[in-house]
Amino acid sequence: MNSFEIRLLEPTEFPPLLAEIPQPPKELWAVGTLPTSDLKLLAVVGSRKYTTYGKQVIEKIIGDLAGYPIGIISGLALGIDGLAHEAALSAGLYTLAVPGSGLNEHVLYPASHRRLGRQIVENGGGLLSELPPTTPAALWTFPQRNRIMAGMSHATLLIEAGEKSGTLITARMAIDYNRELLVVPGSIFSKNSLGTHQFLKLGATPVTTAEDILYALGIDHEATQKTKSFVSPADLSTEENQIIKLLFEPTDRDTLIRSLNLPSHLTNTLLMQMEIKGLIASDSNIYHNII
Repeated sequence: MNSFEIRLLEPTEFPPLLAEIPQPPKELWAVGTLPTSDLKLLAVVGSRKYTTYGKQVIEKIIGDLAGYPIGIISGLALGIDGLAHEAALSAGLYTLAVPGSGLNEHVLYPASHRRLGRQIVENGGGLLSELPPTTPAALWTFPQRNRIMAGMSHATLLIEAGEKSGTLITARMAIDYNRELLVVPGSIFSKNSLGTHQFLKLGATPVTTAEDILYALGIDHEATQKTKSFVSPADLSTEENQIIKLLFEPTDRDTLIRSLNLPSHLTNTLLMQMEIKGLIASDSNIYHNII
């Protein structure tokens, strides 16, 4: 990550919801792009030892959020965290990683996800930490970063957690911060459901579809669809017109990036904005023109 600039944020750059939590961070370091104010931020947490079911849930629900003004916040950890970032990238959604370490490439944790961290930044996302850049991960750093994830997000989505999973700390923090806790029900036969089902019994909001998340975040699915249908091609930018012309037949994201000759993060941002406007649609990373 030598080419990435690690910068100390000004207090005015801090995610605004962090000001509402007890003991907000005094310093924040960042790489890449911070979330814009128009995004609803969803923290996604879960077990490091996920099941096939958990992976399917992540890919389905986050994939179905494509085109909506939602940013995915997670911890870059192995398991559900990494899957959440990857699903967000595949869906063209903004994603931000809050690792349990500083952001210097030599300490970024886990080492096996340093490449994923680079992909996040290159695709218009970012990395965020309150720890000085060379601080290695330690037992105490993870609860610290969990409060950043829960504190900056409008809601937290819990997918698979054992009875004593560290992930439950983030879920409890979301409740303490008066944020919506969303929980995906799991199999009654799976140990990975014990923690999630505890919160469902306590009144957390069950989630089985992307529409449940849109509702919890206050995003009107029907109104958004109506808004999309009234967008005129005459309002397109030069780059948007290029994309429309390229989509005379269904085309995958990588082909669009190569054809436009733009940085990948700019192309991904354009594609996401065009989906929100209702100009294009995507399915499994294949885009097509709908105007």
